[in-house]
Amino acid sequence: MPPEGRDVVLAAFDVSRETRARLDAYVRLLGQWQRTTNLVADATMPEVWERHVADSLQFRPLCQPAKRWVDLGSGGGFPGLVTAILVADEGDAHVDLVESNGKKAAFLRTVIRELGLPATVHAIRIEAAGEVLAWADAVSARALASLGALLGMVAGRIGPQVPCFFAKGRSHGEEIVDASRRWRFTLREHPSRVAAEAAILEVADIRPRTGEPGTSETRASEE
Repeated sequence: MPPEGRDVVLAAFDVSRETRARLDAYVRLLGQWQRTTNLVADATMPEVWERHVADSLQFRPLCQPAKRWVDLGSGGGFPGLVTAILVADEGDAHVDLVESNGKKAAFLRTVIRELGLPATVHAIRIEAAGEVLAWADAVSARALASLGALLGMVAGRIGPQVPCFFAKGRSHGEEIVDASRRWRFTLREHPSRVAAEAAILEVADIRPRTGEPGTSETRASEE
């Protein structure tokens, strides 16, 4: 993978020396495991820093007070492991990674062990993660499901003021409209620093509709 991609990403996010070392170790392990385990799309590996690492570095700064993150469908660790790397020196922060695929869960555990990260892997389906979600100060997900489906995964399982951060592409406006047909929620759009027209959607106060007409109670703003 091009070294300039790594350097540009690390300079843009201004992370500490310790964080850089952990990210380097993580990417090395990802490359090793990718040869035998499908952790991310093979076509994206040459741009892993620009495509995956940079995108994942955006989550933690959006909710600095959160001490207990729950990452749904963690896959190869984006953004869950990157968040764990960012909070590794905070002392009282922790990331729970929910990933039902056995091979991917094994990879996540390997990275956590070798890098000494404050994280726990839950090799369960999201439907069975109610107890994990109950402890969340913040929830994240990337490349997992539609916004409406994601709201269904967390509704009633987290506190109303617990923010959820969902990475979405350029069609996120359509997903918001679709989700609004079934759900009420507050919404804040954080424009992506990585991809044009993409965003991280910050959603809270998620409630199912009861069939009345209208649109969801949303509040959109930019940082």
